[in-house]
Amino acid sequence: MTLHLVKLCVGADSVESLQAWIDFRIENARSAGAEAVTSHTTRMVPTRREELLDGGSLYWVIKGKIQARQHLIDIRPFTDDAGVKRCDLVLEPRVILTRYQPKRPFQGWRYLKAEDAPADVRAGGEAAAMPDAMRQELTELGLL
Repeated sequence: MTLHLVKLCVGADSVESLQAWIDFRIENARSAGAEAVTSHTTRMVPTRREELLDGGSLYWVIKGKIQARQHLIDIRPFTDDAGVKRCDLVLEPRVILTRYQPKRPFQGWRYLKAEDAPADVRAGGEAAAMPDAMRQELTELGLL
């Protein structure tokens, strides 16, 4: 059964800024001759690995709402230089827009059941082409 993660997206104030950050990091890795993977390092290692890697995604909370997701490719535990156990969540570099879903603040990440995950915004649809602020306003008005 597929399971997802949900996490606050600290440092990005829009889906566009998240995608720009990912693109920047990939380009820097390629320029340095390193592996061009997208990953997010977290302190806690998910214990439900098999369910997460069975089609799971990392859903990003931006400005108090789940707004986007990235497919999980791998979970790579490691120990950092200070001896702290951590893991890299290896993600597909493409960010997929989702319907807005309000989410209260929390620390770390949380599991998200597949039936509780917001639907994707259809690729190529009108909502996907809209600026973030317009999409948010139309959603709040109940028009999307």
